[in-house]
Amino acid sequence: MLDVDFQLGGDAASRRIVVAMSGGVDSSVVAALAARTGAETIGVTLQLYDHGEATGRAGSCCAGRDIRDARAVCDRLGIAHYVFDHETRFRETVVDTFADEYLAGRTPIPCVQCNTGPKFTDLLQLARDLGADCLATGHYVQRVIGPAGAELHRGADPARDQSYFLFATTQAQVDYLRFPLGALPKSRVRAIAADLGLGVAGKPDSQDICFVPDGDYAGLVRKLRPEADTAGDIVDLNGAKLGTHRGIIHFTVGQRRGLEIGGTAEPLYVVRVDAAARQVVVGPRAALAVGAARITGLNWIGGDHVGPITAKVRSMAKPVGAHLDGDRLVFDAPEYGVAPGQAAVLYAGERVLGGGWIASTEAAMVAAAA
Repeated sequence: MLDVDFQLGGDAASRRIVVAMSGGVDSSVVAALAARTGAETIGVTLQLYDHGEATGRAGSCCAGRDIRDARAVCDRLGIAHYVFDHETRFRETVVDTFADEYLAGRTPIPCVQCNTGPKFTDLLQLARDLGADCLATGHYVQRVIGPAGAELHRGADPARDQSYFLFATTQAQVDYLRFPLGALPKSRVRAIAADLGLGVAGKPDSQDICFVPDGDYAGLVRKLRPEADTAGDIVDLNGAKLGTHRGIIHFTVGQRRGLEIGGTAEPLYVVRVDAAARQVVVGPRAALAVGAARITGLNWIGGDHVGPITAKVRSMAKPVGAHLDGDRLVFDAPEYGVAPGQAAVLYAGERVLGGGWIASTEAAMVAAAA
């Protein structure tokens, strides 16, 4: 078993820790580690949706089975467990936004919306209302005390690092949050759960987009926004029609499959989605090269950092050299697969400096020459 310092100060027995519990192995182990400190530990689960279709696939989150699993873990640990109904707020702030972003021709990241809405803003307030000294979660990121206070750092295991999805975390939230799994590999977390006899030790990981039970994003958008199936043209970079499509919701920047266009000299990729014109603009891979992106909603938790930075524009991408020029993120070298709606997350080494939303992109010189 592992002893974790939750950085509460004073006598742990006089402290109270609220743990955000999704019903998975990560948050269950966090609850066990919190209870082990001797602090009063309370598990809290947000019921984010009630549809049985989400529970029909392994990898859902905060659904019926998951709530039962969270309660069973709390019972085994001897701690209190509360469930709060946030289905309406989740639907309005996460699911509806997901559908609207696709209709607007952007590539949404609902996990960020969920973290900045129900999971952190709402749950953090619930923890404060319960008189907790901190809110602990199972995210694979690290909270490090630096010269100027608490900092957010990448998870020690690159394969599990979730810092990309937490770029919008505010400094006040970083001060209050705790991430006890950030220094651990997933295998160690599962081993702890097994040692404790927790029934979730072998439970599959939740999927990134937990409210799409069958992975059919377009089907969900079509269900919520029937107008999404409006057909349109597939055009080249010069506007010449190459074919037709059955709805822009089926396409994202960088996509190659599903275009059904033959007879071209080289493979074609989705370069841009023009929602107003209902057009999918395609071109060679070189046309995907981006030199800069305009960023909106910049959240900065990097203090007075003024040195070199790197940026990630996709959760699984490696950070690349870049710099900020006003609201423009300028890449040191052409970057591929950059799409409006995605997040650009900024780092200084392992430290998360913040990030923002990509509103538009600027073609790199290699694209202009293509």
